[in-house]
Amino acid sequence: MDFRDHHVIVTGGTGALGHAVVGALVEAGAVCHVPYVVAAEAERFALRGHARVKLVSMANLADEADVARLYDGVGALWASIHLVGGFAMAQVAQTTKADLMKQVEMNLVTSFLCSRAAVNTMGNRGGRIVNVAARPALEPRSGAGMVAYTASKAAVAAFTIALADEVAKLGILVNAVAPSIMDTAANRAAMPNADYAAWPKVEEVAASILFLASPQNAVTRGAIVPVYGRS
Repeated sequence: MDFRDHHVIVTGGTGALGHAVVGALVEAGAVCHVPYVVAAEAERFALRGHARVKLVSMANLADEADVARLYDGVGALWASIHLVGGFAMAQVAQTTKADLMKQVEMNLVTSFLCSRAAVNTMGNRGGRIVNVAARPALEPRSGAGMVAYTASKAAVAAFTIALADEVAKLGILVNAVAPSIMDTAANRAAMPNADYAAWPKVEEVAASILFLASPQNAVTRGAIVPVYGRS
């Protein structure tokens, strides 16, 4: 896949999956714009010194004005990849309205605002948008015990499909991936007795994201791609 001279925004780019995505993008020639909120994450980011990685300090990716400033500073945007989000495990009886709205804001609102800004920036030049849903978005019964998270990710999936039809005429192809539990250090620490070998690796999920965001993806839109590995 060839991303030479293509500008790509990657939200959540300083995380585990983000590092794999940004690393693969710069290897393919892309210029990556990586917003961050937590300074410590940016300082730990191994690719911070790369010539084609531009870290951008932000206050809140769920804030319209902050998101607009991010996209205004990019110029000729080719792809917008939205990895930022949040997870909460809680029974519905212990989930408050504030808990629910936090999940909606972290998962749906950030994807919505960044997608909207990307569409406005790309205009009729075309481009690619990739969101991140989750396995419970496709299999809601598996979301028992994390209903707020499941509902917010299901909303991301529905938003992705609707937006894909809306902007196809502009040459903008919109898709999402739906990962199961990924093999990260944090997930291993949280589930020490799990079968890590069955989990998809972040590099494998990144490869699926890269194809959907690439110029080589000429026809796929409105897809919510399961990336489950063997789990």
